[in-house]
Amino acid sequence: MDDEEPWAEEVVELPIDGVLDLHTFRPRDVPDLVPTYLDECRALGILEVRIIHGKGQGVLRRTVHAILERREDVAEYGLASAHRGGWGATLVTLRPPSS
Repeated sequence: MDDEEPWAEEVVELPIDGVLDLHTFRPRDVPDLVPTYLDECRALGILEVRIIHGKGQGVLRRTVHAILERREDVAEYGLASAHRGGWGATLVTLRPPSS
């Protein structure tokens, strides 16, 4: 029997709709996933993105915020209002791609 994890080769199509729910991903995938998702959003002209990281102990939120801090295409970000997820989600405003 193969020692690899059964999902190791599974490719998941992720809809690019401006909402990224990290609950369905492994934390170790987040550092690659978030930048790739933001790049795809910008390419499609989606400049308002909501990243759902959950409330928990804040580890995932801090990871997401650290990623956002390093990106020059992030105009601003902050925790969502109560009706959009509160401190369990971060709203991101991306700068439009230069023409």
